[in-house]
Order: sequence, then C-alpha cells, then structure tokens
Amino acid sequence: MKTVILLITAALAQAFRREAPHPLPWVPPGPTDARAPCPMLNTLANHGFLPHDGKNITEQQTISALGHALNIDAALAKALHIGGVTTNPAPNATTFSLDDLSRHGIIEHDASLSRQDTYFGDNHDFNQTIFDQTRSYWPHALIDVTDAATARQARANNSLATNPAYSLTGSSLQLSYGESAWYLIIIGNKSAGIANRTLVEYLFENERLPLELGWTRPQQNVTLDDLSSMLERIANVTGGTSRELAKRGGLHVGRHG
Repeated sequence: MKTVILLITAALAQAFRREAPHPLPWVPPGPTDARAPCPMLNTLANHGFLPHDGKNITEQQTISALGHALNIDAALAKALHIGGVTTNPAPNATTFSLDDLSRHGIIEHDASLSRQDTYFGDNHDFNQTIFDQTRSYWPHALIDVTDAATARQARANNSLATNPAYSLTGSSLQLSYGESAWYLIIIGNKSAGIANRTLVEYLFENERLPLELGWTRPQQNVTLDDLSSMLERIANVTGGTSRELAKRGGLHVGRHG
C-alpha cells in the first residue's frame, strides 16, 4: 500500500513540476471592483483573465478566460456564462458582474466551503472560520474524492444544524457538489480525483493561482462530461446516508440528476 501511495505522490509531483505558463500579473481587487462568493472567478479577475473590475462580463470574455486560464472547453464555459447571466437582475441581460453571483439561491447557496450562509449576514467574502471547518476534513497532503465529499457533507450538516433558513435542494445542491468537483478537476487530476491540499488551500485563501507552488494549467480540455462525472463521484460517497438527504426528500444527484 505504501508503494502505491508513493507512486501516486511521485506522479503528482512530476505533474506539478511541468513548466508553468506565463501568468497575467496578479493584482488584488480595489475598493470599487466587484467580486463573487466564488474563489475561482475572483482569482481569474485578480489575474486579469476576466475584467479586473469584475463587471459586465460578456460571453466571449467568459469563454476566453476559462479557456486560457483553466483549459475549460468553450461549450462548458458558455453554459457557465449562461448560468452567471441568470443572476443579473436587469431585463434581457447578456452579461453579469461578479457581485451579481451573491444573490442567494440562484448560484450562491448555503453550506459553502468558504463563505457564511446568507442567514448569518455576509455570504460574499471569504470566511476563515468556515474554511477552517472545511479543511479540517482534509487530513492528508492529497485530497481525494472521499475527503472532498466528507468535507462538503460536514459543511451541509453544520448549516442544517445551525441555520433555521437552511435550503439546499435541486440546482443549489448540484452547485454544492460542483464547488468540490471544481478544485479536484482544476487544481488536481480529473481522472484520479486527487488534488494537492496545499495548492487548494492557497487558491481559496489568496484567490490567486498557485503557480509559484508548482501548479500548471490542466493539459487536457475540461468538459461538461468531466464535471458531471466528478459530481457523481462526490455525490455517491455520502449521497444516501445523511440528515441532509432526508431534509431534501431523498434526492440523489448523479450524472444526470
């Protein structure tokens, strides 16, 4: 078993040593810049892949940013942009701003890995206490699917126990699984379902690509099938046993859920 673990660790280390692309300069947000409750989108704005002010993001800007920075294919990037536009309260909108994503119950959801629930006030800014709770369920140097699912479930159970307005059903539940799926796919390895804990923590806490720690852009395109597959793997770890499942009436989210 030790040999297998060492081989996996060595393979990941070799992957992390691949030559990193030249990143756009990282600049923290200014006082008038819009930011989201999403660490990854904030990261892309801080690096300038998305408009640094985080405002009025077009479909082409979304496709370009996600493709260049993260190797997300155009079809998935377009679908993600369409989701973002649903948070823009303006009629017939085709763009969105990052702070639009803070509107509760559309994309932003309870039991975030790094933000408070809306019921308690600030659902927008990074919350170290919440994130410390999440990462306490990542006991090893490498986060696997079971660790990711357990941490997500712990956050859901905590919100269920403490938030009288707790709601996590339907599309919000899928987005909750997606929050964990994304860091395994983008920061880690989409096939193995393993991510380096240090790199994941760096992204969440700094909203900055962990290039200086050895991370590189995924070599293979990230597709909707990749995301759906990882959602299913995470959901299947804890999908049938929790109080959360009873709360949502037995809904199980799989690839086609």
